[in-house]
Amino acid sequence: MTPNPSPAPHFAIAIDGPAASGKSTLARLLAMRLGLIMVNSGAMYRAITWKVLQENIDPQDAGAVAGLLDRIAIQCGCDGMMSTIAIDGIDPGDELRGEAINGNVSVIAAIPAVREKLIDLQRGYLAHASIVMEGRDIGSVVFPDTPYKIYVDADEEVRAARRGDEGQIDSIAQRDAADSKRTAAPLVVAAGAVILDTSHHTIESGVAAALEILKQQGLAIIAG
Repeated sequence: MTPNPSPAPHFAIAIDGPAASGKSTLARLLAMRLGLIMVNSGAMYRAITWKVLQENIDPQDAGAVAGLLDRIAIQCGCDGMMSTIAIDGIDPGDELRGEAINGNVSVIAAIPAVREKLIDLQRGYLAHASIVMEGRDIGSVVFPDTPYKIYVDADEEVRAARRGDEGQIDSIAQRDAADSKRTAAPLVVAAGAVILDTSHHTIESGVAAALEILKQQGLAIIAG
């Protein structure tokens, strides 16, 4: 009997960019259009931040945060086409968008032990499915070899307005500075990434532009 041919290897589409650039919406809609799993890496860092605050650990205490990682169970999965994250069996849900999380997630995300732990989990998704993953270091660190990379950006005032519409009051400038200047995996335009400025795009036109970029990068896209 001739064995079945091996399935094509899974692939990752990396969507990076600063806060409120529109990358999460774009990644979700691309995943829906392409029939892939959408992985929100930011939710992972927010979940760790949530647990740190639940345990009354100082987010600035990198050693204590690293110690926490050894004591907790992080469960990554998916619900339909969307990634899920739970800590010790608890899904923090809407609490991940709270003001305290917003104010501390950049600090937690800059801790090398946290990044190392979550990058392993992020890469683990490819063992099961092809994915669209959004974040700040997906194309530069998590999947540097993927040919499918888009860096989503927008004018600072546009991003600040979007943030306000979401009820978020953290400073875009401060988030940008924290994400770009951290020692561990700073926010950069990954090698091979195409920049997509969404400042003047509608959601629909932004998705169309992203699909065209992915076509140019070699992704076979079935119309319809």
